Amino acid sequence: MTTTYPNHRPPIMGSNGMVSSAHYLASVAGLRVMMDGGNAVDAIVAVAATLNVVEPYMSGLGGDGMMSITLPGATEPIILDYSGGAPYEATIDNMTSDAMESGPRAMLVPGAPAGWLTALERYGTMSAERVFADAIRLAENGAPISYRNVEFFGIGKSNISNTPDAMATFFPGGIAPTAGSLLRQPRLARTLRQLAEGGINEFYNGALGREVVSSVRTAGGFLSERDLAEFQVKWQQPLSVEFRGYQVYAPPPPCAGFQYLQTLKMLEDDDLVGMGHNSADYLHLFVESVKLAIADRMAYTMVDDVDKNDLLNDGYLAARRREVNPERAAFGPGENFASPESRDPRAVAAGKVLTRRNGEHTTHFAAADSSGMAVNITQSLGNPFGSGFMAGETGLMLNNFMNWVDLDPNSPNALAGGKQMENCMSPPQVYCDGRFLMTMGTPGSWGIVQTQPQAILNVLAFGMHVQQAIEAPRVRHMGGDKLSIEGRIPGHVAGELARRGHAVTILPDYTWAVGGMHGIMRDPE
Repeated sequence: MTTTYPNHRPPIMGSNGMVSSAHYLASVAGLRVMMDGGNAVDAIVAVAATLNVVEPYMSGLGGDGMMSITLPGATEPIILDYSGGAPYEATIDNMTSDAMESGPRAMLVPGAPAGWLTALERYGTMSAERVFADAIRLAENGAPISYRNVEFFGIGKSNISNTPDAMATFFPGGIAPTAGSLLRQPRLARTLRQLAEGGINEFYNGALGREVVSSVRTAGGFLSERDLAEFQVKWQQPLSVEFRGYQVYAPPPPCAGFQYLQTLKMLEDDDLVGMGHNSADYLHLFVESVKLAIADRMAYTMVDDVDKNDLLNDGYLAARRREVNPERAAFGPGENFASPESRDPRAVAAGKVLTRRNGEHTTHFAAADSSGMAVNITQSLGNPFGSGFMAGETGLMLNNFMNWVDLDPNSPNALAGGKQMENCMSPPQVYCDGRFLMTMGTPGSWGIVQTQPQAILNVLAFGMHVQQAIEAPRVRHMGGDKLSIEGRIPGHVAGELARRGHAVTILPDYTWAVGGMHGIMRDPE
């Protein structure tokens, strides 16, 4: 059944390739690479490098990410995990919650340089010098600052206020940039050129990495040359569920993508179309399913002796679905681990599964080419401008992913030196009849794994095309009984949700608080 929804922008169509990202100059960089004969991997790395320049507060070489790759003729994607672990010297005893939020102790090991270049070396067709060309040119000569750039620069200013190099770069002379002015980053251009020429080794065992480490340690941080030298990307098989004949894939842990797989599967047998898109019945059911999936995510993502496929089992999820009260909102567990003594007794609990023992800010982008290759990435620095710390003369802003880590030793996601931590960067892919059909991904921290299933359901259950699915109003459960909804959702729906026990907050009509969204969909014909 096809449902008609208004959309303000048309779906863009093409037959030879496509790039979708948060900034037009990054999309153009990827498209130029394709037009010069590159494939989707070449294009996606060009997009990643250019986003480092034009949206430096969102993602870049100082951050981490996850990549989903469909190779030509593949029957499922492969996952490249380039999320770094905690520095070896970081411990629960020497870390504080404030230091985890910003400053030189806030970062996990940057994985983006290895992620981009590993993908390029294995599956790309072009040199890093060619793929980085647009990013280097824009960093050197200047990229025009957009109105959205101005907004995020304002949001992130307090985060970089104690880092003179960052302030001088993004607020030259202490003056806030204006839309249309040029942002020049010559040090970043030099770093991109250095990385393109020297390869992965230049960052993890070379002069560039040593400069990053030296700047962090001089400022009191824990990042060491050992942390960089021992970092390795991971090739992984995805987790997946079948939803009404489609196969939906997500990266495995440490990514928490199985949360949205659980959400989708719990809703598979419900008459969602009969309820009506974004009706009170539909949104209530969706949010209550999200709460159950969040509880499982916090309990099990980082527990090695729980098989994540058991959490996606039809029988297990059918039992979880029966816990939903259609007339009353449950109390959600929140987004972060709480120890038993501090946990709200009203909060929904994780389901019971067998164990097997021996004795924000983020971005998403995608590229697809005519060969059948499709690639999408979710990557981030964490907060706007990450840790707020610029690494010496490199021009790199470093992440603050330490703030996703728990200092409670009872948490499965407790801080330990060298340990990978749970993350929400989860680029999905959907297949139909054993072939890539679409990707729909978003930024939004822990909201990612709520926004993505809404957009996927818009297509797979409600029959929207990709642009309609992106523009349709969204909601986000914020923990406890809190529910934020975009203002375009009718007032009577908000009222009925409140009657069922949701503490409803009305957001602006369109807001990044419920994620952005970028997607590509293949027409099988």
